[in-house]
Amino acid sequence: MMKKILALIMTAALFIVSGCGEKIEEKEADQQPVEIHIAAAASLTDVMKELADIYQKDNPNVKLTFNFGSSGALQQAIENGGQTDIFFSAAQKQMNALDEKQLLAEGTRSDLLVNEVVLIVPSDSKKDIKNFEDLTREDVNHIALGEPKGVPVGQYTEEILTKLNILDAVKAKAVYGSDVRQVLSWVESGEADCGIVYETDAAVAGDKIKIIAKAPENSHKPVIYPVAILKDSKQIDEDKKFLEFVKSDNAKNIFEKYGFKIAK
Repeated sequence: MMKKILALIMTAALFIVSGCGEKIEEKEADQQPVEIHIAAAASLTDVMKELADIYQKDNPNVKLTFNFGSSGALQQAIENGGQTDIFFSAAQKQMNALDEKQLLAEGTRSDLLVNEVVLIVPSDSKKDIKNFEDLTREDVNHIALGEPKGVPVGQYTEEILTKLNILDAVKAKAVYGSDVRQVLSWVESGEADCGIVYETDAAVAGDKIKIIAKAPENSHKPVIYPVAILKDSKQIDEDKKFLEFVKSDNAKNIFEKYGFKIAK
């Protein structure tokens, strides 16, 4: 009889321990952070890292995972099924392509930022380049540009050079970067005589480069950065909370610190 009682007590204890274990596992699962996968144009690298640090400190239940690159490459990755919840593009073209394929969550697309296109040279340059037209000079041999098929700054650059009637002359001396940060690095290192980047990238480089000129007025489409949530995202409510944050006054001040203007 005593053996039966002991057996029953041990069985009950096992059920209790098992039940507690399941509850602990459930609690631990509940505490796992929500991971938001963000594809963002390379020109947003520095500002997004700062914003992410602030957001994750205030929202420890959220983990922000970034994929930075050219907007064209990010667009293709999304179309090929790459895991992405939010897309920050440096141009409307790539966002339009995703919109046309009905890959965006309805009502989540908006214009966020505005940028400028500038001509830069290494800080110790002896070339005396003063404007975009000087790119056709014989002593200017290596010009760093964004690859125009997938890199928005490269697309804006071709518009500018076409408007100035110097595209063919410049293309003969161009070296093409896979994103705007590669263009910037070539100019910083002196591997290129000059390059065309966003004003915000030039600001990040500090005293390693000099801005020679801004793109002439009306020489290219406005540089607008749209943002949207992808339709296949599994945590759209959390995505929306992050977008609310990047549109907040605090975030706007940080964008402006990096040289971005806020889209109206």
